[in-house]
Amino acid sequence: MTTLKVNGHTHEVASEPDTPLLYVLRNDLNLNAAKFGCGLGQCGACTVMVDGQAVLSCVTPLVVVEGKEIMTVEGLGTAEKPGPLQAAFIEKQAAQCGYCIPGMMMSAAALLKQNAAPTDEEIRSALRTNLCRCGTHMRILAAIRRASKLMEAAGLAAAKRSAG
Repeated sequence: MTTLKVNGHTHEVASEPDTPLLYVLRNDLNLNAAKFGCGLGQCGACTVMVDGQAVLSCVTPLVVVEGKEIMTVEGLGTAEKPGPLQAAFIEKQAAQCGYCIPGMMMSAAALLKQNAAPTDEEIRSALRTNLCRCGTHMRILAAIRRASKLMEAAGLAAAKRSAG
């Protein structure tokens, strides 16, 4: 048995230690936001956060994440009460097909955790492992900038800004 802490909840899973985290999230925990894209860690559709860092879950074995804090898009908020990042993506209509958006959001969440007011270049750098074919890149950038402002207004980014 492997113990995982996902979105603040502890789960026991009976998967092999080399099982990709993505498979456990989707198949065992029914957390379907992280997507299977390439399965090779090259598209970013499976991005989640592990201890505050963006991680490609399709190439991350369970043994690497046991005992660490894992967050998926489902941990950012709910449909009824979206978190600031989710609200900003909705407000800016940043999704077209939506397949890449959970991975984009988790890369952005990791960035905003480290840098409360990133520049466009820093945002682009943080999203470099996330592929999108729909062409909403400018709206995605706008959504991440908007999320930064929403988080600051909610006091979620103030500690990072004053610490840095």
